[in-house]
Formats: sequence, C-alpha cells, structure tokens
Amino acid sequence: MRTRVAPAADPLWELVLSLHLLQGRGRDPMMTTWRRAVAQGLRGDNSAERYRLLLALNPPRGYFPDFLTPSASKDGIEAGLEAVRGTPRGMLRRDLTVLAAETPLPSSATALVRGEPEVLQNLTDTMARYQSLAVTPYWARVQAAVEADRARRARAMLDGGAEGLLASLRPAMRWGGGVLEVLDYPDSRELHLDGRGLLLVPSFFCSRTPVTLVDPTLPPVLVYPVDRLGGLTPGLGAGQSEALAALLGRTRAAVLQVADEGCTTGEMARRLRISAAAASQHTTVLRNAGLLVSHRDRNTVLHTLTPLGRAVLDA
Repeated sequence: MRTRVAPAADPLWELVLSLHLLQGRGRDPMMTTWRRAVAQGLRGDNSAERYRLLLALNPPRGYFPDFLTPSASKDGIEAGLEAVRGTPRGMLRRDLTVLAAETPLPSSATALVRGEPEVLQNLTDTMARYQSLAVTPYWARVQAAVEADRARRARAMLDGGAEGLLASLRPAMRWGGGVLEVLDYPDSRELHLDGRGLLLVPSFFCSRTPVTLVDPTLPPVLVYPVDRLGGLTPGLGAGQSEALAALLGRTRAAVLQVADEGCTTGEMARRLRISAAAASQHTTVLRNAGLLVSHRDRNTVLHTLTPLGRAVLDA
C-alpha cells in the first residue's frame, strides 16, 4: 500500500550512477558521445586532482557508499549535498570500511572517515562541479526520460493497482508471490520492508541492473533504469531546429495537447479523429523536435511531453 514512484529524477542518484557509467566499459552507443565529452571536460579542469576521491568512492562495479545518496536529495541537489555534509561519523566509518575492503582509497579518505568538515565540504564542492559538467547540460533529457517512465507506471497503477505497477517493472524485475525479485543482481540478499513501503526511483543513468541501499535500516528505495529515449543531447542541433520549424499547424498543436497527460498512438487517433498513420507522423515530427518522447510497450506506443514540449504548450 505504501509503494510509490519518486516524483522526479533524483539529482544525487543521477550524479553517482553517471560516475559509474563514466568509468565503466560499457559500449552503449547512446552514451559514447556523453562519455567522451565528460572525460574531456574533466581533463580540461585545472583542478582535475580534486576528482580523485569522488571517483574512488564510486567504482564502476560493486559497492558504493550509501551516504552519497541521502533521501534529502529528492528536494534538490542543494538539499542533497547539505545532507552529505551532515553525514554522521558512524555512517562514514561504516560505509568507507566496507568500500576499503573492495577497492583501494586515496589518503584523503582517512580524513573523510573522521568526518572532518573541510574534507566533506571539498567532496560536496567536487560533486557540484562534476554535476555542472556531466549532468546539468543534459538534465532536460534526463527529466524527459524519467517523466515518460512515470507516465508508464501511472497507467500500470490505474489499470492494475499496486500489483500492476510492480508487474510493469519487467524484464529487470519479476513480481510474484508477494516478492519483487531483481534479476541478475550482483549478490544474493533480501530486503524486508516491514511496513515501511518502497520508493521506486526511475533513473536515466542507472545501467541495466536496479540498485538499492546496503543498510537495511535506511528508508527502502529501489533505483531502476529507464528507457533512455535516444540518448543524450545537450541542446537543439541544426536538424532539430528544422524539425521544430515544421511544428506549425492546428492538428499538430492538438496532438501536443493530447500528449500532455500521456497518450498512445491509437488513443490519439481516436480522440482527434485522424488516422493512426497521421497520428504517428505528427508524433514523429514532435519527437524529432524534442517536444515529446515515445516508449513502446508490446504493441502500443505511449507518448508524453518533454519539459520543452510542456513549455511550448503552456506558452
């Protein structure tokens, strides 16, 4: 009854998981340009040494500290970073002891274990700097992908209740017998909710396998990957600008309005009394212009607005 979906993309989860992708060996073609641009930006930073601790805390595989993704980040990046700076020493010691058993840490980690305010301040400053380089330029695309996933989960909840919502998380997860099973998880463990409910966090930078916190006493969360909807673009390119110019027209404006709350191609055709082929053509133009995103689920395609599309509609 307390299962819910996060209201938006979580800035610290996206930051941390993007660090794992950056250092990983994945060959996802949609992320290649992003990885190259971020790596170049980090190399060009005059204070590149500052990233050493942050990268060490976030290895591409295996454990990473729970304290880097506090629940306060749901209220924004600043609230999240403030919570990181206020991490209790006991939690720092526990998390870093577990991490040190798996991966070597730089000398600055010793001061971090002691909870020295200057080290915590430097760490969060580095996180903010990295965010501005690697995540902020692409945030609109991240938000659009997460919002599209939330629309899918909302429909699943309306059609099938909490059971329908949990069943919709396939193929990465399987629901049955009162248990939500994460397939291909790196280790075998159980998380009992004990009446606390579960927060599902859709994430753009989560790669393939859902993620949860290690400490079972923390509020239960399950971060899962969303469809990346064509990858990352920092802004409108020349081709997209041309597509945006093709937007004019009464029918296309009506398509934009219908997509405001999420709509399949068939539903759009019926509501606007146009053919399915025409609806598909209009959504293609809107998608190319960056105004909506489309996600295929079996034999239907669900269209939802991007932040840019909602801004155009509001205007």
